Amino acid sequence: MAWWASTPDVAIAELGSNVSLGLTSAAAAARRAADGPNELVEAATKPAWQLFLGQFASTMIIVLLGAGLVTALIGDLTDAAVIAAVVVLNALIGFGQEHRAERAMVALRRMTQPLARVVRDGVVRTVRAADIVRGDILHLDAGDLVAADARLIDAPNLQVNEAALTGESVPVEKTAGVLAPGEGQLVADRGNMVFRGTAIAYGRGRAVVTATGMHTALGEIAGLLQSHAAPPTPLQRQLAVLGKWIAIGAVATCAIVFVIGVARGEPIELMFFTALSLAVAAIPESLPAVVTVSLALGAHRMAKHHVLIRKLSAVETLGSVTVVASDKTGTLTQGRMSVERLWTVAGTLRVSGDGYEPSGAIECADGAVDLHGMSVLDDLVLAAALCNDASLVPPARPGAAWDISGDTTEGALLAFAGRAGLDHAAATLRHPRIAELAFDSSLKRMITVHDAPDGRPLVAAKGALEAVLPIVTQIADREGVRPITPADLDLVRAAAEADSAAGYRVLAVAGGRLASTKADPLALLGSVERDLVLYGLVALADPPRAESADAVTAARSAGITPIMVTGDHPATARAIATRLGILTPGRAVMTGAELASEGPEHLARHVGDVAVYARTTPEQKLDIVAAWQARGAVVAMTGDGVNDAPALRKADIGVAMGISGTEVSKEAADMVLANDNFATIIGAVREGRRIYDNIKRSVRFGLTVGSGEIWLIFLAPFVGLPLPLLPIQILWVNLVTHGLPGVALAVEPAEPDVMRHRPRPRDEAILSGGLWQHILVDGLLLGAVCLGIGLWGYMSDRPWQTMVFTSLALLQLGNALALRSNRQSVFGLGLRRNPFLLVVLAGTLVLQLILIYWPPAQRLLSTEALSLPDLAVVLVASTALFWVVEIQKLVGRRSSRAGSSVLSTRSMDGI
Repeated sequence: MAWWASTPDVAIAELGSNVSLGLTSAAAAARRAADGPNELVEAATKPAWQLFLGQFASTMIIVLLGAGLVTALIGDLTDAAVIAAVVVLNALIGFGQEHRAERAMVALRRMTQPLARVVRDGVVRTVRAADIVRGDILHLDAGDLVAADARLIDAPNLQVNEAALTGESVPVEKTAGVLAPGEGQLVADRGNMVFRGTAIAYGRGRAVVTATGMHTALGEIAGLLQSHAAPPTPLQRQLAVLGKWIAIGAVATCAIVFVIGVARGEPIELMFFTALSLAVAAIPESLPAVVTVSLALGAHRMAKHHVLIRKLSAVETLGSVTVVASDKTGTLTQGRMSVERLWTVAGTLRVSGDGYEPSGAIECADGAVDLHGMSVLDDLVLAAALCNDASLVPPARPGAAWDISGDTTEGALLAFAGRAGLDHAAATLRHPRIAELAFDSSLKRMITVHDAPDGRPLVAAKGALEAVLPIVTQIADREGVRPITPADLDLVRAAAEADSAAGYRVLAVAGGRLASTKADPLALLGSVERDLVLYGLVALADPPRAESADAVTAARSAGITPIMVTGDHPATARAIATRLGILTPGRAVMTGAELASEGPEHLARHVGDVAVYARTTPEQKLDIVAAWQARGAVVAMTGDGVNDAPALRKADIGVAMGISGTEVSKEAADMVLANDNFATIIGAVREGRRIYDNIKRSVRFGLTVGSGEIWLIFLAPFVGLPLPLLPIQILWVNLVTHGLPGVALAVEPAEPDVMRHRPRPRDEAILSGGLWQHILVDGLLLGAVCLGIGLWGYMSDRPWQTMVFTSLALLQLGNALALRSNRQSVFGLGLRRNPFLLVVLAGTLVLQLILIYWPPAQRLLSTEALSLPDLAVVLVASTALFWVVEIQKLVGRRSSRAGSSVLSTRSMDGI
């Protein structure tokens, strides 16, 4: 039932309740038995053992398990143990991530207030929130957390903070009246209802409960959160595809080698071991570990820049983001109200300052009269400070920000008064409050009366312009006070309309003096709502963060489309989006009501044309994310409220706010911004791109070694060589001489132009951009060098197998050194750019020499000591891959310059 369209009496009758008596205990118990407790129901989740076993479902892990099983069956327990350790480590990391992601529903349940006050059997009682049922009469006071959805019966001065549910940045005024037909389609527009999980900010009220548990607006969000699983990340998809191809290639190559060998008359047992060695060589055992370590190191780096990664997969996803859907309040803006403009009939002022700190600058606008020293400015400032129930809170520690106690708008007025030079404490001592007409949501104004040294009480008033104009008869200008004229009224209304259209919240400030010296407050109140002086208008806004505009520009240059999705008013959203460069010519603003009327098909067709979505519901946020994803976009969604949680889970990467965010949003997100700053997201995108580039380097590095080993083992029988590498030697190469340099490549700094490229496409293969060709050619070269060294050593009766093993290891070190950059020569990078890699390369070289010359290591890996001439030959030959990669980069740089010259010439011809 549309409770917001019914009167309170009709709602109470329909729910079988009584405004005075409430429900009987028996009726409440019966309804609880029928409807269930007022709790959020969790969807059935997988037990921990199923989550753990699910980590073994990837193709590469299955192939590794198969190789480990076969290795164990033939008695090579050392190799089998190493493979098992890699698999189990990978599974434990994945299990930890998935188990943590399932805790969002637990956070939703924590938001339920344990106690609430209801009328039962004619008496106001405190009951558990879980025991509330439909028809209960709720009593609400400031500070209460609403325990269920309810239709208001009466709501004197009631204001509710609904930011966590709807995204509204300021408390919402509530009323018990009936909404007009057609209104109330969105939760944010139901001004005569209160909703579970929201907080009473001001006033009091009574309401009849209309929905409990999963039937509340919060419960619907919980259902959405349960029904939308997080999609796999681009890297997860690409590694899955890569794993399948590696598995197919390994099995096919092993079968070919085995069949050809047997057909040539080789012993079946020898060919079985050869094929098994080839399988071990084809599978990059260290790749899962290298990827995991790369992501973990990236997460650690991001934490230093206020980005807390909850899921390691989010690190690389950042690098492929094409759309950032950002909330407004606290992310793009400072998350606090501030007076930015001051209008009087005598002139206009601009106000600047930081947050609620009572210091800043007040300057005359272009062409306006300087009001400093004029009584009109002094009177306005004093009235704004006295007609105020907030207070400023100084920083608790050095470097911290000023805060407020009370309403954000009133706090902004106090900060503005401080910037104008008013000492609020001194002003309140000089003019103590002796009477007041508290803010009323129907009148939309507040009036206070204050004592004055001369005995004539001072009146201060503020409120909406339409609420203040009826009680003013005079206006203040640069000469003093005079009667207000129709022309003045036209100027005032035009100024207010202009500021409102620009997204400001506009308040009128008025005041005056009373002739009466009576001390009786009741006598004073009878004469304050008339004959006041209009001092002027103040325009307030939640100002953009200083760095947000630059971050939006950086996002666009990186090929990322920023959009705003907010619960705020369309005019406010439009103004901020325009100031930041999000809303550009040709792009539109769409409201939640328009989305609801047009439908998802219209959104799917026009999602690319809309830059700002205002007053949106949780379902619509999901639709926006889905529409962009359907176009192939990789979407990052920011949010801080409960209403954002389903979209955070649905998005490719969910970004929660660390300061203003609810626990629900944080648990549903992939990463948390510790400073709630949009600019931090762009910095994280840069880091994500760096990490993905480095992972691709590690993949190229590892698969080059794997393909080289395949060529080596595949071609060895054709040139008359026995098995050139033992399985334990292959594992050493893949896990140590590949693994350690691969990790070191993961910390390589970003390329200088990393943010001047467009994001990689969602479906881009990890081996795209000529990478697989490089792997094939470089692997063939690696295999040929090792094969040549082995053949020469075998024919000259040298320890040829150790020479092959050492050449393979050292070729990798040269390859790692060359792969530090995709385009730049290693000689131009400098040694200090990545000192960790140099340490790893030196350490790995030392380890390899230990394997050659230390007897216990010789027994473990079946190696022999090399003479100095043999070692020298190996060292020289092992630089071949390094020089080939450097030549490839040189050719690439020259081709790039030539292409740029052609493009420049064509551009000039076009001009």
